[in-house]
Amino acid sequence: MSPVKNILFIMADQLRWDYLSCYGHPTLQTPNLDNLAARGVRFDRAYVQSPVCGPSRASYYTGRTPFSHGATWNQVPLPLGELTMGDYLRPLGLRTAVVGKTHMIADVEGMARLGLTHDTEIGMVVAEPGFEPFERDDGLHPDGLLKLMGGKLRYNDWLREQGYDGQNPWDSWANSAAGPNGEVLSGWSLRNSNLPARVREEHSETAYMTDRALEFIDDTGDQPWLLHLSYIKPHWPYMAPAPYHNKYGTDSFVAAQRHETERQSAHPVYQAFMDMEASRSFSRDEVRETVLAGYMGLVKQIDDHLGRLFKRLEASGRMDDTMIVFTSDHGDYLGDHWMGEKELFHEQSVRVPLIIYDPSEAANGSRGRVETRLVEAIDLLPTFLDLTGSNADRHWLEGRSLAPLLHGQNPSDWRQFAFSESDYGFYAARKALDVAASEARAYMIRTERWKYVYFKGFAAQLFDLAEDPDEFIDLGRSGAHQAICGEMRDLLLEKLTSRKNRVTMTDEQVLTFKDNEKEIGIHIGVW
Repeated sequence: MSPVKNILFIMADQLRWDYLSCYGHPTLQTPNLDNLAARGVRFDRAYVQSPVCGPSRASYYTGRTPFSHGATWNQVPLPLGELTMGDYLRPLGLRTAVVGKTHMIADVEGMARLGLTHDTEIGMVVAEPGFEPFERDDGLHPDGLLKLMGGKLRYNDWLREQGYDGQNPWDSWANSAAGPNGEVLSGWSLRNSNLPARVREEHSETAYMTDRALEFIDDTGDQPWLLHLSYIKPHWPYMAPAPYHNKYGTDSFVAAQRHETERQSAHPVYQAFMDMEASRSFSRDEVRETVLAGYMGLVKQIDDHLGRLFKRLEASGRMDDTMIVFTSDHGDYLGDHWMGEKELFHEQSVRVPLIIYDPSEAANGSRGRVETRLVEAIDLLPTFLDLTGSNADRHWLEGRSLAPLLHGQNPSDWRQFAFSESDYGFYAARKALDVAASEARAYMIRTERWKYVYFKGFAAQLFDLAEDPDEFIDLGRSGAHQAICGEMRDLLLEKLTSRKNRVTMTDEQVLTFKDNEKEIGIHIGVW
C-alpha cells in the first residue's frame, strides 16, 4: 500500500516562479512555502504546456498537451471524452474535488449529443471537468460576465451574509477600493492596485478559499481524497486587502528585466504583443510599481493562509499520509521584456514554481533537494497515479512520473527538453499580423542551453541561455545560428510527432491485434 492516501494539489493563478523566497526573491518572504520545500523537493525548472490559464490547466488535469486535448485557449471546451484526474483517481476511492478555479468550460454540444445535463451526477462530473465542484469559482465576475453565467456566485451570497451590500460584492467590495470621498475605485484600473480592497482580510477570496478547503478536508472523514485548492490570486484584478496592499514599496521591487535591444528589429509576433495595451501599460514604471505592490501582497497573503492550512494538517496527523503539491498555471511578465500579461515563452511567463512534498519513507533521502532537471506540468498526473498505487492504463498520458526524482533516483533517460505551445488566435496581436485564426500557433522547445520558438508563418526565435540568460538577444535570424535552429526544429518535430492521438486502444492491444487475425479466419496476401 502506498503511504499517499490524500493529495492536496494547490495552484496559484498567474504566479511567477521567481516570486517566492525559496526561489530567490530578495524581499518577498514566503516562509510557509519555504518550509514545504525544505520537507519536499523544489523543482527549479518546471514548465507549463501553455502560458495561458485554460490550456495550461487542461494539460495539468489530463496529462496531455493542448493540441492533443483540444482546449487550446480559455473559452475552448475540453472535449467530452478526455480523461482527467478524477477519471483516473475516483476508481481508487478518492473523492476528487475543486475549491477555486479551473477556468474550464463544459463541452455543452458534446453533452447535448449524449443527453447529459449538469443536474445529473455524470453530467456534473464531465462538465467540471472531472472534479466535484465543492466550491467552483473561477474568480472573474464583472457584472456582464456574472449575468452571462446566470448571476449566481456562492462567494457573493456569503459576502452579503457578512454585511456587504450590492448585486455583485465580488466586484464592488472584494476587488475594489474606496476613494477619498467614499467612491468605489475599481480594481480593473491598474492605478488602484496599491490600494486596499474594501473587504476585511478575513473575507477576501484567498481567506475564503482556504476556509472552504478546510471545510472540505473536515467533510471527508476517513475517505481518501484529492483536493484541487486553486487560488484565484495573484491574478488580476491585482487588489489585495489591508494590510497586504502596502506591505511592499519601491525598495522591495526587483528591477524590470528588459533591454532596449529587444525593441530594435523585434520579431514581428513579439512586436505585436508588445504593442498590445497591457504591454504598453506595464512598460511604464509608474504602472509596474503600482501593480507590484498589490501582486506581492497577494502572494504573501497566500503564503500566510497556506501556513494556517499546513498547521491544521500537521495537528490532525494528515501530513503523514497527504501528498502536497504547490504550483502555478503560468507566470506574469509584470513589465519584463516590455510585456504585460503572459502568452509568450520568456521564462517569466512559461516557467512556474513546483514544490512537492511526498510523505513516504522513500522520499526521506530527497527532502530539501533542489531538482534542476526539466519537468513539465503534464508530469503531475502520472506522478499521482504512481504514488497512489493506481494500475490504470496510461496510454493517453504524455508526461512522465516524477516519482523517481522524488525518491532520489537518477534516471539516465530523462527528457532533454521542455515543450510549450500557444494558440494566439484570440489576441489583438493576431489581427495586427493579419494571420488566420487557425494559423496563429507558436511552439517552444527549451533545452539545457537553447530556447527555440517556432511561429507558424514567421521566422523562429532562438536564445542562447548560457550566454544570454535574460533572453535579450534573439538569434533566430542570425546566419551563424541556422544550424542550431535546424537542430531545434528537429526536436520540435520529434515532440509534435510523439503526442498521443490513439486514445481508444492501448499499445498492448495494438501489439496483439494483428497476431489474432489468422486465428479468427482473416488471411491477407496468402497465395
